[in-house]
Amino acid sequence: MRVLVTGGTGFLGSHTVAALARAGHDVKLLVRSPDRIEPALGPLGVGPVDHVVGDITDAACVERALLGCEAVVHAAAVFTLDRSRDAEVARVNLTGAKNVLGAAHRLGLDPIVFVSSLSALFPPDGPLLTADTEVKDPTNPYARSKAQCERYARELQARGAPVVCTYPGSVWGPHDPHRGEGVAVVTQFMKLGFAPASREGGLPVVDVRDVADIHVAALQPGCGPRRFTAGGHLVGMGALFEMFSLLTGRRFVTIPTHARLLRGLGRGIDWLHRLTGVSLLLTYEAMHTLTRMVPCDDAPTVRELNVSFRSLEETVRDTLIWMYEAGLLAEKHVGTLGGFAADGAGAPPRGRQVL
Repeated sequence: MRVLVTGGTGFLGSHTVAALARAGHDVKLLVRSPDRIEPALGPLGVGPVDHVVGDITDAACVERALLGCEAVVHAAAVFTLDRSRDAEVARVNLTGAKNVLGAAHRLGLDPIVFVSSLSALFPPDGPLLTADTEVKDPTNPYARSKAQCERYARELQARGAPVVCTYPGSVWGPHDPHRGEGVAVVTQFMKLGFAPASREGGLPVVDVRDVADIHVAALQPGCGPRRFTAGGHLVGMGALFEMFSLLTGRRFVTIPTHARLLRGLGRGIDWLHRLTGVSLLLTYEAMHTLTRMVPCDDAPTVRELNVSFRSLEETVRDTLIWMYEAGLLAEKHVGTLGGFAADGAGAPPRGRQVL
């Protein structure tokens, strides 16, 4: 199948391109900078890829890129914690989604895979997040933009368009070509060695390679509108830091903290940011999400797409080893994992876990 991928030089996009290529699909990229293609895809074993230079906010360019394609995976989006870019996040993400999904529908592509986000469905309505959870009205600029995109995608679905929405959680794994915000969060955890932890909520960690496999499995024409969560494993900060200790041999410490206190801390950090311009990771939005998150019902994803999810241990281990090999963490941060990387053999393989 001839598949256009937007955002194909990003973290999730590059792994999706690699998975598509392995599955035998003919991949075409829409990219702003062709110089980013080889650094993003080369390490994943993907050779030269057909591409069109342009921007998702340019409707005419998007339509030209879609010509000759049978399906599309729209993974492009601006994600940043830099609040000075709030207007850019809102404009690019919604305009891009309307351009790509709308043009794909007009041109008859099937399927039209849209990479949404669990943040568009947060806060949860009950004890589980499902693919049919109602779209919410988040205050965070990125989450708000994804919610707006999701509403548009669901409007197309209501009209019968073969739009397939996927909802990844916090995406971890090896080889983030742009060393994005997710890498910054893990780096801070590893370097500090301690963090406050609430008994409530948790972080929905999913492996980038598993989400890429979901996108490949979703490329089934004739199935109509569909939605699939990819929340992976909901892990509390205490359990996550215990895993860091297990994998590295280092001592990581969590400080038991009530959820309300964490949210209050987040509000204080937001106030500090407005006052000084200093950006920190423990924002109110981050604390609100971390303390109120619930598990995702990924069972329909596993069942309908015949996919599986790696164990949390494998995902965290591979993430840390790659960060060490990429020079983002020192041996003192990764402890015994540094030995696996130094041997050039990687960590010992572990089995995959079906949720």
